[in-house]
Order: sequence, then C-alpha cells, then structure tokens
Amino acid sequence: MPKGPVLRDRTVAEMLDGRLPTTTIRAVATLLSGGLISFPTDTVYALAASLARPAALARLYHVKRRHRDKPIPVLLAAAAGVAMVAKDIDPRIARFLEACWPGQVTVILLAQDDLPDAVTGRDADEQRTVAVRVPDHAFARSLIQRAGGAIAATSANESGRAPCLTAQDVLRLLGPRLDLVVDGGPAPGGVASTIVTLGVSGPELVREGVMPAAMLMESWKMAGIHPNASSPPPR
Repeated sequence: MPKGPVLRDRTVAEMLDGRLPTTTIRAVATLLSGGLISFPTDTVYALAASLARPAALARLYHVKRRHRDKPIPVLLAAAAGVAMVAKDIDPRIARFLEACWPGQVTVILLAQDDLPDAVTGRDADEQRTVAVRVPDHAFARSLIQRAGGAIAATSANESGRAPCLTAQDVLRLLGPRLDLVVDGGPAPGGVASTIVTLGVSGPELVREGVMPAAMLMESWKMAGIHPNASSPPPR
C-alpha cells in the first residue's frame, strides 16, 4: 500500500504564462477542483492548495515531504480578509497588520475554529494558531481573491531544500507531482518571508527573513503601543 496520498500520474505539470488573462482562471479552477499549483509571490514561488480540499492539503504535505507537525501557512488576498482565518484581532493588531501587508511578513495569529488542522498549530497556551500573510504581488493576490480570499500556501520546495525562485526550478524539482505551474518570471524577493508572533511587548521573531526585526518593532509602536502615536504606521 502506498504511504500518503496517491500522486497524480503525469510526466510533468502543465506550465502557463502568468501574463495571459486566462492563466488566473485556469489556476483557480485547478485549486478549487483539488489540484496543487505553484505560482510566484513577492518572496519565492509558492506551492498551494485549497483550504476546502482536505485531500489536496494532505497531498501538499506529501509532495513537499513536510512533517505533519509543521502547519501550512495561509495566504490572503488582502489584510481586510484576516477575520476569515484569524480571531481576536484587536485594533492595535489590525493596524500592525495593515502596516505589514501586503508584504514579506508572516504573522502568527489565533486561528478561527473552522480552519483545517493542516494549517493550524498550537501556542504555549495550547490555543490554535495560524500563520498568515498577504503577498505584495499582484498576480498572487488576484489568484487568491478569485479562489475565495484565502488559500493554503508554502514555499515551493522539498523540506530542507532551498525554495524555488523560478517556474523552471519548480518543474525540475516538483513537476511530476503538481498539476499546474504559473510562470511569472523570477520571484523578485528571493528570500522567504519573516515570521513573527505577537507577544505582550510586540512582534517576536520566529524566522528571520527579508523584513528586519527593528522595522517590525517600529511598525508595532506606530500602530498604537504608544498612546500619543498619531501618524500612520510606515509601509
């Protein structure tokens, strides 16, 4: 008996030109039907599945060779949609998220109760959490919006290997295991996102990335940690 989900029997994933207007439609249809796709973001190429397709989420773990105790992050189309996946967002946190997004920062928040286990972890108090980001990439946000506003997405690579920065890299590494790859040129960031959790005193670094910790702390302060803050947080 095979271990994990059965992979699609194909020679290589279909690759579509991200500049064509029909590509987003095809990519969304693939996601919603339970397929796995890869597309560019502002950091690296993403590997994505629909939140509403448990079999696709399980397959994503299998394709990436990812341990099941490592939740898959969620990408949103806009910061305004954070309540779809996270709860207990107070005004200060909301302003901080508006300052960070769209951008290269993933924030760990308390998860909504109806999120699948594949995208949720646990904090020190055993509360369910979810890692959330809004990419600063027009194609990615358009795709996510058309797919419902939120999708499960992680870097396109096998766990422990460097993330793919081009569609050709994705095809070489994961092609036979995916359904569709969107070629949007090289990923402009080239480095995975910074991951933070929000503690009592502000953002706490979980993984270093392109966004400096000092800049995030400044955004947190401007978002309301100082009662006299009146100017909008830096973007």
